[in-house]
Amino acid sequence: MTSFVLSKLSSNHVDEISAANNEPSWLKDYRKNSFVIYNELPPEVSPLYNKYSDANKMDNDQIYFSLSSDSTIPDLVKDRMSEILDNASVIQIGTNIHKINLPSDLKSKGLIICSIQEAIKEHSDKIKKSLESTDPKKDKFIALNNAFFNSGFFIYIPRNLILEKPLHIISSLSADGTSTISRNIIIGEENSKTTIVQELYAPINAKQQAYLELLDVSARQNSELDIVTLQAMAQNAINFSTRSGNIARDARMNWYLGLFGAQLSRYKIDNYLREIGATANDTEVVFGNKNQSFDITSNLIHMAPSTTGRVLEKSVLKDTSKSLFKGMIRIEENAHHTESYLAGHSILLDKGAKSDSIPGLEIFTNDVKATHSASVAQLDSEQIFYLASRCLDRSEAQKIIVEGFLEPLSRKMSYQIRAWINYLIDSKWLGRDLTIKTDEQLKAILEVEETRYRETDIFESHYKYR
Repeated sequence: MTSFVLSKLSSNHVDEISAANNEPSWLKDYRKNSFVIYNELPPEVSPLYNKYSDANKMDNDQIYFSLSSDSTIPDLVKDRMSEILDNASVIQIGTNIHKINLPSDLKSKGLIICSIQEAIKEHSDKIKKSLESTDPKKDKFIALNNAFFNSGFFIYIPRNLILEKPLHIISSLSADGTSTISRNIIIGEENSKTTIVQELYAPINAKQQAYLELLDVSARQNSELDIVTLQAMAQNAINFSTRSGNIARDARMNWYLGLFGAQLSRYKIDNYLREIGATANDTEVVFGNKNQSFDITSNLIHMAPSTTGRVLEKSVLKDTSKSLFKGMIRIEENAHHTESYLAGHSILLDKGAKSDSIPGLEIFTNDVKATHSASVAQLDSEQIFYLASRCLDRSEAQKIIVEGFLEPLSRKMSYQIRAWINYLIDSKWLGRDLTIKTDEQLKAILEVEETRYRETDIFESHYKYR
């Protein structure tokens, strides 16, 4: 198979994909059933959100896929790869899993990192349930991914394994313009603890190019998973990501999103707090300029008692960029003693920028704490004037105000995540390439952030005994 265009998909393409990968019959049927649903669904299922959605910015005639894309490593990724050589990592270039680094000591402890195709053949007992439990009727792009995924990875953290260093995933679209549909699965077994850092890149291309992801994460009993996503794709790219977090008893799921690139980013995160004591935290930073559009959905579904959920999203928007934040707290009938909070806040740096926030509550029981908030505001002219009186030009004054706006949010992150996000914000503000590179500037930011956290810890330890 050479390539197929998104606007002209057919069931024959499903047959070609299954045959090329020598897939089992159950998976072929799964793909075909999802394709039928894909054809039936609109881009935005909810009529409430339909008028706000920019999903139609993706040109289906420009987006095309293939089972094999150019494996040439883009220049913006090469330096980053050399920096994580010693860490467990996955390098995904287009549809190809270019390299997997699994240190021998971690492999002997049961850590599994492999492509999704290998996982289907070698670890079907671990992933078949994840594949089949994803409901394609919930979203058109879930159905698309189920039917046509042509890449992806599987990460399995065994029981009691604590990874001291982050596990890195670097995904870049290929230089030949081919788009990627990636099916990714992460499982953290009981008492495990892991930080996974995902970096998304895309080279500049004359046409639209898409990275469409479906990520299913399971945090088993008493485990802790930190999933960090730093999206720094070129602004011709399209990035759709649908994510599901299944959180068991006393487990903790922490999402950290830094969205900076792509023409259109559409992220949807569903956190299912399935058992007592489960915790989900979702912290998101969006920085848009030019005509970028960000469509963010974060849902907390409390299904068991004594569960806790927190969602906090902040957007900074310049020029004619726009953001849409949608969120829902749903507390089921048996989920007593639940605590849940959801908030979306935006700051507009130019008159052409726009932001909408639509938080919601669905509560089917009593004895719970649940609240939400939303705000959209322009820059305060008095603050600009005050900073100008301190010899700062308008751009410098804006940047300081933005840093203050994001400060309460970034305190929820580790100093490393905080430094990476600040580095990308500086790069975007100054018009540099969006990529993480351990240069002198990043080293300086890391030093400052590490010191700041140390001072905070000292203060809290002294305050405790006052």
